[in-house]
Amino acid sequence: MPATILVGAQWGDEGKGRVADWLAKNAKMVARYAGGDNAGHTVYVGDAVFKLHLIPSGILHEQVTCVLGNGMVINPVSLVREIDELQAAGVAITPERLSLSNNAHLITPGHLALDAAAERARGAGAIGTTLRGIGPAYTDKTDRRGLRAGEMRSIEVFADRLYEHLEAANTKLVQMYGDPVDPQMSTEAYIEAAARLRPYIQDTALQINRALKDNQRVLCEGAQGTMLDVDHGDYPYVTSSSPTAGGALTGLGFGPRYVDRVVGVTKAFSTRVGAGPMPTELDGELANQLRGTGENFWDEFGTTTGRPRRVGYLDGVMLRYATQINGFSEVVLTKLDVLSGFDELPIAIGYDLNGKTLDFPPPTLAERARVQPIYRRYPGWTEDISRVRRWADLPETTRAYIDAIASVCGTPINTVSVGPERDQLVHRWVEQRTDE
Repeated sequence: MPATILVGAQWGDEGKGRVADWLAKNAKMVARYAGGDNAGHTVYVGDAVFKLHLIPSGILHEQVTCVLGNGMVINPVSLVREIDELQAAGVAITPERLSLSNNAHLITPGHLALDAAAERARGAGAIGTTLRGIGPAYTDKTDRRGLRAGEMRSIEVFADRLYEHLEAANTKLVQMYGDPVDPQMSTEAYIEAAARLRPYIQDTALQINRALKDNQRVLCEGAQGTMLDVDHGDYPYVTSSSPTAGGALTGLGFGPRYVDRVVGVTKAFSTRVGAGPMPTELDGELANQLRGTGENFWDEFGTTTGRPRRVGYLDGVMLRYATQINGFSEVVLTKLDVLSGFDELPIAIGYDLNGKTLDFPPPTLAERARVQPIYRRYPGWTEDISRVRRWADLPETTRAYIDAIASVCGTPINTVSVGPERDQLVHRWVEQRTDE
C-alpha cells in the first residue's frame, strides 16, 4: 500500500493529531517528517488526553511503528521525557515501535539559549517562536555545523561534540547577546538522554522504503502548517522547515511514486499564533466566542506554548493557496462544532488590494498585510452538533457551509470533526470508503 501525506492547511494548530490518529488505524507506519517539539498534537481517548510533541500520534495504535524522520530536529531530553510520560500512561514504547533517524539533527542547550536571546533582541519585531531552539538547530544544519542523532551511538564522541558545540554557541552568545550557557552543567542531561536513545536510532529512510515496497501503508504526519512553510509561508513569520507535502519526501527519504493520497486539515475558521498577517482576524466578543476561555483542552490556546491564538473567519484564499501548493486529494474540516450559535458565517473568497480582486495571496508580506477580505456570507446554525454521527443528521445550513468551503478550495470534504473525542468524526458516503 502506498503513502498518505497529512498536511496542515493553515498556520498550524488545525487538529492534525486527531486526524493522524484516525488515519493511523489503517497504517503500519506513521512517520513525522518536519519540525520538533514546537509541535503540539492532542489526541483524546476516552477520559485520557495525550499531548504529543515529538512522537507521532500513531503510537496510540498497537500495530503501528512510529518514525522520527531525518527532516526533524530533536531535543533528546524532551524525547526521553515524552517516552517516559507515554509509558507511565500505559503506552508501550520499544525500539521495535519507535525509530529515530540517524540523520535527524539535535537541539542543544546552545540552540535554546540562542533562540531566546534572538527573540528578545527583536523586541517589537519578534517573530513569536516557541523558544524551543528550532530555528537555531535548522540554521546549524544548513550551515553544516549541526549534531545528528547518529552521533549519540558513541557516548564519548557525542559528549565531546556537544561540549565543542556549546563552546561555539557561547562565542556567538557572548558576542551578540552577552549571556553564555555553562557547557559542563548543560551536557549532563543530554548525555543521559543519549544513553537512553541509542537503541532507537536507525536508518529510517531504509526502514520506510522497505515498508513501502512490502505494500504497507505509511502515514506521513506533518507538523505546523502550510502558511508556516519556510518557502511558501508568510516569510519571515514562518517555521524553519518544510511542513508542506514536498517536505514529507525530503524529510523521510522516499520517492513521490509511492504517494496516492494527500490529506489537508483545516479548521472551520482561522487561527494563528505569533506575528504576521491574518486578513480575517477578529477581536471582541466574536473572537472570544471562537477562542473559548482556556478552561477546556480544546480551546484556542497553544498545546506547546499555552499562548492564546489569534482567531478569525475562515480564510478561503489561504485555503485555496494551500490546496495548490500541496495538491490535496481531500480536506478534513475540524472544530465544526465551535461554530454552533453564530448567526452568520462569512468565508473570505477573495482579497481586495488597491481595488483589484485577488483569488490567491499576493506575493509580498507587505501586500498581504494590506489586503481586505472579500466575504461571502452563509447562514449559521444554533443546533449542538457534537452528538451527530451521520452526515445526513447535520443541519442543512451546516452541510451548506461545508460544501461552500469545498467549493472555495476545489477539493472534496468528506470528513468533519464535531468535537475532540475519537468518535466525534462524521463521514460523508461512509459506505463508499474503505478506511473508516
